[in-house]
Amino acid sequence: MDTAQGQRRRGPGTLTAFARFVLCGGGVGLASSFAVPVTASWMPWILANALITAASTLLATELHARFTFGAGRHANLRQHTQSAGSAVAAYAVTCAAMLALHQLVAAPGATLEQAVYLSASALAGVARFAVLRLVVFARQHARAAPADHAAADRLTALPRPRQSGGPAAVGAAALCRTA
Repeated sequence: MDTAQGQRRRGPGTLTAFARFVLCGGGVGLASSFAVPVTASWMPWILANALITAASTLLATELHARFTFGAGRHANLRQHTQSAGSAVAAYAVTCAAMLALHQLVAAPGATLEQAVYLSASALAGVARFAVLRLVVFARQHARAAPADHAAADRLTALPRPRQSGGPAAVGAAALCRTA
C-alpha cells in the first residue's frame, strides 16, 4: 500500500508519462485537425486556426496536468503560460525546419515535406515533453507530496549529542519555527 501511495505522489514513470503525453497530445491534435476546417466555415481560416490552436493548447495542458503527469488537479496560470510557451517554441521549430527545407531544396515533393515536418514535430514533441515534465509540472509534484511525518518523528527521536555546557538539542518543531 505504501508503494502505491508513493507512486501516486511521485507521479507516473517516464515511459508511462510519455505514452500518456502522446495519447493526450495526439488526441487533441487529431481533434484540432478536424475542428479547424469546421470552424473555418464560419470565419477566416487564419482566425479559426488561431482559435483552435489556443483552445487545444489549453485543453492539452489540462489533460497533461490531470492525467499525463499525475497531478490530478487543474493546471495553474503559470503552468498554462509555460505550456503555451513550449507550444510556441515547438511551432517555431517546425516552421524553421520547413523554411530550411525550402532553402535547401528548390521544389521538395510532398513526401519529403511530410518527412521533414513529421521529424521536426517529433523532435519538438520530445523536447516539449521534457520541458513539461522537468519544468512545468515538476514543482507541482514536490508540493503535492505530503510531508512524511513518521520520518520526521524518527529523526527527532534520535539521541543528539550535547555540547559541553550548551543547551539541549533543539527539536524539529523549534527548528521549523526559526526557519
